[in-house]
Amino acid sequence: MNQNKVVIVVGASRGLGKTLAQLFFNQGYTVIGTFNKTKIDTSYPMLKCNIIRENDVEDLFKQVIKKWKKIDAVINCATYTEDEDYVKKDLNSFMEVVKVNLGGTFLVDKYACLNMQKGTIVNISSTDAQDTYTPFSMDYAASKAGVENLTKNFAKRMPNLKICALAPAWINTSSVLEMDPKYLQEEMQKHGQKELLHKENVALKVIDIINSDKYQSGDIIRMEHNDE
Repeated sequence: MNQNKVVIVVGASRGLGKTLAQLFFNQGYTVIGTFNKTKIDTSYPMLKCNIIRENDVEDLFKQVIKKWKKIDAVINCATYTEDEDYVKKDLNSFMEVVKVNLGGTFLVDKYACLNMQKGTIVNISSTDAQDTYTPFSMDYAASKAGVENLTKNFAKRMPNLKICALAPAWINTSSVLEMDPKYLQEEMQKHGQKELLHKENVALKVIDIINSDKYQSGDIIRMEHNDE
């Protein structure tokens, strides 16, 4: 039964993470969400964790193991982007995006692996990692490419776990819906994306990755359509 399964959703205060955590909860999982700046009211516990602070990440996993005794799945939805023409980017701003998206994923995966005997880790990547080339978000795309490589590395190191990355196309999160519509449409047309992915469909895909035997550790799973 799902109520015996403990899942941590990193970055559960908004966007895909919020939708995913609620879906897990609705399906009977024991859910622990994390937030960094903004705590939201939920039916499940929310723990503060800044994923680029190693002590925070280590303490998060210690708290969960101490109270719930095990972890069956970890989903890393935390992400950061700062869209700006590369001419205006400096190294600090570039590395801040990489630090959160890639460095934070490393820390989450590291302590998940140290605290899980079995189960699944899903890192949220993006199709940007593979086929988006724009001077406005090259730091984001590079960081997500690193996340996919990191996923494969951890998968080889931890044969007892299933460690995958999900690479969705544009999703109807609030941050995406607030973007300039013309720019968004142009970006979607580059890849033939006719409609935004629904957060709920992406969340269901994550649950399918956890529960289905058709996905193997190290897989990078692209999602470009709502019916996938």
